[in-house]
Amino acid sequence: GRTSTPFKPLYDLQQPVAKKIEIIAKQTYGAGQIEYSKKAESDIKRINDLGLSHLPICMAKTQKSLSDNPAVIGAPKDYVFYVREVELAAGAGFIIPIAGDMMRMPGLPAEPSAERIDIDDQGNITGLF
Repeated sequence: GRTSTPFKPLYDLQQPVAKKIEIIAKQTYGAGQIEYSKKAESDIKRINDLGLSHLPICMAKTQKSLSDNPAVIGAPKDYVFYVREVELAAGAGFIIPIAGDMMRMPGLPAEPSAERIDIDDQGNITGLF
């Protein structure tokens, strides 16, 4: 039979924001150290001031590498993981460190796919593919 174990985060939610980021970057991504931009440091201070530092981390970084740099392939070790800003998604309940230079929203087509979808009088839907 299949056994399961309860989910357990890498970090304690009550740890400071920077510590939670460090734990993820080092234990999951193999980073040696973490560097923050001035903006990221200011963002973390704002999150602390709002009393929301207990929220979990949802890391935003390139999907092309374990590091924050899409050109670095394989399993890099002991590199500098650079956090350029830290967003707060208070409604969703996450702190979002943004690592490296990445586009957050994928590009959308000039014509939305929904424009090609139609339904005829018999209820047949066309344009989904």
